Amino acid sequence: MINEILKYNREFVAEKGYESYLTDKYPDKKIAIVSCMDTRLTKLLPAALGLRNGDVKIIKNAGGVITNPFDSTMRSLLVGVYELGVEEIMIVGHTDCGVQGMDGEEMLHLMRQRGVDDEHISLMKHCGIDLEKWLHGFDNVDEAVKETVDLVRNHPLMPADITVRGYIMDSTTGLLSEVND
Repeated sequence: MINEILKYNREFVAEKGYESYLTDKYPDKKIAIVSCMDTRLTKLLPAALGLRNGDVKIIKNAGGVITNPFDSTMRSLLVGVYELGVEEIMIVGHTDCGVQGMDGEEMLHLMRQRGVDDEHISLMKHCGIDLEKWLHGFDNVDEAVKETVDLVRNHPLMPADITVRGYIMDSTTGLLSEVND
């Protein structure tokens, strides 16, 4: 499948398909969006929000949440604010999220089934990583979004003048509902 994608890429470049996407690194709308990596949102999220290439920074991860104040998503937001002119941040969870209800112990079981050695799992635990907690999802998408909004808004490195708001997107229709604090 990767070879098919690479073949398409060569044709895309040769036909100058990129020209309609040309922009710079600064988001025109000065917004960063943290969202889930769910495949249903790949085109739905920008379409439902009326976004074009260059409008916003979109940062995707499993669940669209930040679980650690020093993870790569938080780092990306800080880069967006300090280096790229981001002034507003949207945290966008969605309905029927695969991370909701995800079980850390089950993930470890699946890892073992795929050949991850118990020695490697034990090594992570001895390094102070609570794998069950790290791999656990969330129970309630509204609460997960609220917690992420709170974490970003109150992060010691986030300036107070940045607007941070949370939303749940219907993963079928794209309708956004604001999550209130």
